[in-house]
Amino acid sequence: MNQIIENAFVKVEVSPHGAELQSIFNKQFHLEYLWQGDPAVWPRKAPVLFPIVGKVKDNQYTISGKTYSLSQHGFARDNAFTLVSATDTTLVYRLTHSEDSFKNFPYEFELDISYSIEHSILKVAYKIHNSSGTSDLYYSIGAHPGFRCPLVEGETFEDYYLEFEKAEKLNRVLLDGGLRGDQTEPVPLTNNKLPLSVNLFGSKDAIVVSGLHSERISLKSNKSVHGLHFDYKNYPWFGIWSKPGPFVCLEPWMGVADDIHAAGDFIKKESIQFLQPKAEALFTYSIELF
Repeated sequence: MNQIIENAFVKVEVSPHGAELQSIFNKQFHLEYLWQGDPAVWPRKAPVLFPIVGKVKDNQYTISGKTYSLSQHGFARDNAFTLVSATDTTLVYRLTHSEDSFKNFPYEFELDISYSIEHSILKVAYKIHNSSGTSDLYYSIGAHPGFRCPLVEGETFEDYYLEFEKAEKLNRVLLDGGLRGDQTEPVPLTNNKLPLSVNLFGSKDAIVVSGLHSERISLKSNKSVHGLHFDYKNYPWFGIWSKPGPFVCLEPWMGVADDIHAAGDFIKKESIQFLQPKAEALFTYSIELF
């Protein structure tokens, strides 16, 4: 059963399937901000990417000489989470290793995903715990929320732009079958703004960049006052994606897809995260509606 948290400003709905956001509704403006899914375009809304971000080459990887298989973005988004705590304004969901998970990912873990609201801000946190007392844990995790674009009736996708908090020189890694290719391409900004257009995506897929200085990216319109601030910190990679319109995904990543030359060694994977036995890590982001 889906759970709802709300206050005077926002109402948020979450499904136990993948602990995935289902709605971010601004009660003051009567506006839905989250993409509502469409099987003909993109059926998901805000999947959590774990234990990999993107693809591993040939959907396979090795640990200590043994080969395992994982499909794009991992299995968390397709698993049932357990609701471990709930209040009027907070929810915490948990996914734990199992005999099934060991078939594709040979590590003991607990993944807690929490949602909390304060005024018009939704805060999201990922806590990863290495449940093993003897073995290290290697993993990646990332967010993939899709936002309605346009937000307001009568506007178009091209009426919107992304505004970066700081000056950036975006250099996207061009993808090859979902893997990072050898080619890069600059993505020009004007006054820290990236105008949205169908041509940004299409056959080129996502805009994948690393090393951003900004810790806030805002989705804004040229025609209305409504949009959102997306705040994140200490994520080495960021993805921006549409298929194309009427949505845009803002994706902070602790990890990235393999490149086309990857040898498959999971422990040597680009930007792989590491936890010692019984250790844990916390990653957060937030969405402020306006």
